[in-house]
Amino acid sequence: MSTEIPSEMKAILVKDSKGPSSSLYLGSSPVPTLEDDEVLVKIKAFGLNRMDIMQREGQYPLPPHAPTIMGVEFSGHIVSTKNLKDVQWKVGQEVFGLAVGGAYAEYIKVPARMILEKPSELDWIQAAAIPENYLTAFQALRTISGLQPGENVLIHAGASGVGLAAIQLARAFGAGKIYITAGSEEKIQFCQEIGADKGFNYKTSDWAEELAKHTGAKGPAGSVDVIVDFIGAPYFNGNLQSLKRDGRMVMLAFMGGAKIKETVIAQLLFKRLRIEGSTLRSRTVEYQSDLVQGFVREKGLERLIHGARDGEGKEGSKLVIHKVYSWKDIKEAHDEMEANKNVGKIIITVDGA
Repeated sequence: MSTEIPSEMKAILVKDSKGPSSSLYLGSSPVPTLEDDEVLVKIKAFGLNRMDIMQREGQYPLPPHAPTIMGVEFSGHIVSTKNLKDVQWKVGQEVFGLAVGGAYAEYIKVPARMILEKPSELDWIQAAAIPENYLTAFQALRTISGLQPGENVLIHAGASGVGLAAIQLARAFGAGKIYITAGSEEKIQFCQEIGADKGFNYKTSDWAEELAKHTGAKGPAGSVDVIVDFIGAPYFNGNLQSLKRDGRMVMLAFMGGAKIKETVIAQLLFKRLRIEGSTLRSRTVEYQSDLVQGFVREKGLERLIHGARDGEGKEGSKLVIHKVYSWKDIKEAHDEMEANKNVGKIIITVDGA
């Protein structure tokens, strides 16, 4: 089934394929052609991610199945479908979802299993803020780490988009204590307001020592069962020290560097530690689709919408929107993220399309 679809659409493009934020412009591109088990969505809003900036600069190698148009998350309504198999979407349904690219546009085509129905409790902007951050956090905490109720978690870069999502999902899935690191007392306070139990300022103290003191961990005993890390080399030794026996660490980025000068790896053996790295966009469409469906099965969205309170009544879920821009102001949105001004999500609305 389908509705009247134009052959051309508006889209955010990059002059000469790569360049600074001033190279971004609103141009035109062919509307994607559907293949079997795909849907076409008319976009209302999309999220801005740091990978978009890297792609714009020509520093992010695209997966072979990705379109050149930026953007990996969106909200909108379905305007066409083709030979759907398992999930029977209908034209007009309001949805949001994950994509391998192409969300900086008026229309996007995606596999039917990579979208979710937009609940009435969420508006277009809130829905567009969920897919990349929350599915990445869900993947780290549940799919890879297998976080269990009562286990303690350490989330580095707690005030980042994925960090905030991880705090809320860890709380929603019943984590024991949730610890974070951040670069200012303001960010630590914010993280604690949305569900973290304690934060450590990595700029003013040795976070690993402070965590051990706070939890009373002696020697290599460790304080947490799961660590979600974005920093890499500078935190590696502290992470090994902080993990309990049978602890798991997921590495999602190397913001502080990827080369470790000196480390004692004996703890990997003696504490039976498991370390795994992951990137989401480079995964196959099938993997990402399964991740979305896993999020559905484990009621991740319901947990997020309705929140999760601990015994002290602390709110566990809060969609954090930093700022909303029109796509006509896409340069300013990229500049805002590049200046590291955001705490929470930057969302772009597709105005006048």
